[in-house]
Amino acid sequence: MYVGQLEFLNEQAPDGLKSFGSALCMTSISLGNYISSLLVSIVMKISTKDKMPGWIPGNLNRGHLDMFYFLLAALTTADLVVYIVCAKWYKYGKFEGMNGGSNNGNKGSDSSV
Repeated sequence: MYVGQLEFLNEQAPDGLKSFGSALCMTSISLGNYISSLLVSIVMKISTKDKMPGWIPGNLNRGHLDMFYFLLAALTTADLVVYIVCAKWYKYGKFEGMNGGSNNGNKGSDSSV
């Protein structure tokens, strides 16, 4: 997923903003890791009540990982809906490179060679 995101940002960004796109990609990876840790902490705090082990205990046989994975499936479904809305709203932008050609890698190539 991150390779596709980086390729998309490099293709759709103007020449002066390509490094910003790479930085944005790396920032989204790090924020995703922090949010994942926060999600596990919140689930453990909410699901651990009255000396019950919670959804993700130290001994996984006593927990309810199935409930945690159902929560992840629901969050992924919501994320898919947001992605589809954004993908329908997005308009493909084609930028020209510094030589006046498009960014498809065929800058002045001669096919008769």
